Amino acid sequence: MQLEVLNTKGITTGRSVELPDEIFAGEPNDHVIYLAVKQYLAAQRQGTHKVKTRAEVKGSSKKLHKQKGTGGARKGNIRNPLYKGGGTVFGPKPHSYTFKLNKKVKDLAKIGALTYKAKDSAILVVEDFNYEAPKTKQFVELINNLKVEGKKAYFVFAGYDENVYLSMRNIPTILGSSLADINTYDIINSDVLVFVESAAKVFTEVEEAVA
Repeated sequence: MQLEVLNTKGITTGRSVELPDEIFAGEPNDHVIYLAVKQYLAAQRQGTHKVKTRAEVKGSSKKLHKQKGTGGARKGNIRNPLYKGGGTVFGPKPHSYTFKLNKKVKDLAKIGALTYKAKDSAILVVEDFNYEAPKTKQFVELINNLKVEGKKAYFVFAGYDENVYLSMRNIPTILGSSLADINTYDIINSDVLVFVESAAKVFTEVEEAVA
């Protein structure tokens, strides 16, 4: 798969990048993608939900009245779950929702997600750029030039550039990460995937190294 490299003005540079078919033209496995997305979302959950049992709520442990002779039902103490303010029976307790997923499965899910983006022609490649200081205005100008304004655009960089990340973090529809940190959920959830040229070339370098 060959894509033209655009400059920051949105104009073609005359260069192109070849993206390997093994990654961008595979056969997506929807179930594997589902598992990867499910694992990612599960890991975002805090899992801090907690209610108190009858042993933990505040209140006297004294029996309300004697067992027999009142003509009424038997009653324990005020912390009984039957009473307002009493403990909760079988309520939620803190726990982690995360579950393990093999690296091979995660990689297969990413390949499937990238393939879907390629089939939808939702991948752009832009030349490398950097800023001397964080400037959101400059980044807004970039996304306008690339015609991705108003879309959920996922920018993928070869590495971490603090000024670039600080420039984009206040734009709600824009997400960015290094190539090493891309995940299936963010790829699937985006409208368009924007690779910086140096990040896109990594795929070709890896393919050549394996070959």
